[in-house]
Amino acid sequence: MKLDDDIHNYYEHLILERIAELGLNKNKSNDYIADLCCLALNQVPPRYIRYEVDMSFYLPQSERQQMEMNVTNAVNKAIEFLDEEKK
Repeated sequence: MKLDDDIHNYYEHLILERIAELGLNKNKSNDYIADLCCLALNQVPPRYIRYEVDMSFYLPQSERQQMEMNVTNAVNKAIEFLDEEKK
């Protein structure tokens, strides 16, 4: 078993989804996106899964909403930090 192929942090998916929603992947560099992901992921608790479908079917709606709120806050703080460093 390869741990890196079989198991991953579900928050990675949510953060990348949020970045795409904001369109940052279209107007920011790969380095910026990588830094943003690291900063945001360090602010949320890990949630390891094997299959995406498990989260889709077995995650209560209230917990999903909390996770999305956590991601929104983490991404916003990471953007603020990265953009402040440029000033």
